[in-house]
Amino acid sequence: MARSLTPARPAAPARPATASGRRPRPSAGRQHHAGPLTYVLLAVAAIVSLFPLYWNVVAASHTGERVVEAPAPLLPGTRLLDNLTFAWNQVDMGEALVNTTVVASLVALSTVLFSTLAGFAFARLPFRGKGMLLSLVVATMTIPPQLSVIPLYRIITDLGWFDQLQSVVLPSLVAAFGVFFMRQFLVEALPVELVEAARMDGAHSLRIIWHVVFPVARPAMAVLGMLVFVQAWNDFFWPFIALTPDGNPTLQVALAGLGAGNHAVNQAVVLTGALISTVPLLLVFALLGKHIVGGITAGAVKS
Repeated sequence: MARSLTPARPAAPARPATASGRRPRPSAGRQHHAGPLTYVLLAVAAIVSLFPLYWNVVAASHTGERVVEAPAPLLPGTRLLDNLTFAWNQVDMGEALVNTTVVASLVALSTVLFSTLAGFAFARLPFRGKGMLLSLVVATMTIPPQLSVIPLYRIITDLGWFDQLQSVVLPSLVAAFGVFFMRQFLVEALPVELVEAARMDGAHSLRIIWHVVFPVARPAMAVLGMLVFVQAWNDFFWPFIALTPDGNPTLQVALAGLGAGNHAVNQAVVLTGALISTVPLLLVFALLGKHIVGGITAGAVKS
């Protein structure tokens, strides 16, 4: 019999295997759209998260007696402007806002700067005792801040810094958490070859930090700055000891003396002050939220 001259079909190319030895699934790379249940859960989570802020506004618009009654009010009242005016004038809330903005901004900037420099040194600079020194820095996070209150208070009183803003700023110029956070980020995001290439091109350490380290560390710096700013804004323990409500108070110190009367504390006025202290943080997140999220996502993408 004559053989068929039809050429055999070439075999289909095999799909490349992944690093684990498994072939990729046909659905890999496809975009999965969220279903209705996902949006329902997200809506419920958003409502639960926003309810405390909503009730703060509701409580600030009622009298102190109505706030502590049961059941608690769930609809806004008519005394919001009166409570805002009373809270603003009772403890000079304007000065407290300015002081808190200055303190939180200085603490955030200094912590981000020094933590980035120290994190780069621990991540990519060789020196003796680096591991032991890093362990000591991390170990300081286990020390309760209450243990350092008495010596720190004696230091600021000897320097004449009591009731001055520098007594709150200087002890918080750098944080062990920030150093460890930046070190862990730079170990993964900053290749050793990049630093060595910059040195071979004749760049000194300051130029490497400015042109190489800071651009690479920008996402982590944004996240760390946001966290430190919020922490410094809401800090109460040490500012309450170092500052007075009648001198240079921060917002948390001013709130401690808000709403006090002859017999009882007006809870509506206190919640009004808390609402005033929350609005600037909401504005910061509304204005810079896209940049912060963009920095986080940019740092999460690897080539």
